[in-house]
Amino acid sequence: MAKKFKNKVALITGSSQGIGAACALRLAKDGADVILNGHKFDERGEKLIRQIKAMGRKVSFLEADISSVAEVVKLIKDAIKIFGKLDILINNAGLETKSDFLSVSEKDYDKVMDTNLKGVFFATQTFAKYCKSKKRAGVVVNMSSVHEEIVFPNFAAYCVSKGGLKMLTRNLASELAPLRIRINNVAPGAVSTPINQDLLNNKKQLKSVLENIPLKRMGKVEEVAAVVAFLASDEAAYVTGSTYFVDGGLTYHYEEQ
Repeated sequence: MAKKFKNKVALITGSSQGIGAACALRLAKDGADVILNGHKFDERGEKLIRQIKAMGRKVSFLEADISSVAEVVKLIKDAIKIFGKLDILINNAGLETKSDFLSVSEKDYDKVMDTNLKGVFFATQTFAKYCKSKKRAGVVVNMSSVHEEIVFPNFAAYCVSKGGLKMLTRNLASELAPLRIRINNVAPGAVSTPINQDLLNNKKQLKSVLENIPLKRMGKVEEVAAVVAFLASDEAAYVTGSTYFVDGGLTYHYEEQ
């Protein structure tokens, strides 16, 4: 069976662990050559490289802090140089900080917004400029969150960043379509990842979360990666400007309450 990403190169930001790592493995499995990214190259990156090479795919790792525009621009340009082209950009890197609204510091606000929104903005801009200059089609998939729709008390900056990402994606879908660039969001709900480790370890809190999920379980990183792979592929050639929720029905259930 033909690989859906044969002769394609994908960059996945924040791909050392969790959903980003799952996306890298899924796209590699489906035939893509992959560029990994993280703050620093460590044993997690080494493991992923071994796994992807075992699939017969090319792979490289680039260090970059997505909250820095200069580093983001360099990341995209360096990624293009590695394999001579770039077809798919997965803007996965993100973070959250917990604080009640009255206690949020400017530093924490900036870190969240710079990583989750500004970094995505300028990574996509740099990628789009490349696509235009080479007259190449491109695909962008952003990792949003159910909190682009659902409130999340004590995480105001995070919610604002994801709400902004929703509008950025919708706006760019229109603006980049003439360049043959598609852009969509994937919005995970409660997923078993390192960022949710505290929740997974708190049985009482976990029980409360699961009560609001119609499927009554946490999501798996592989389930999110499957939707990312669909949106990045030609199977989704007529899909742009959309958000695909991967949340076990959480968003719909919340809206019905």
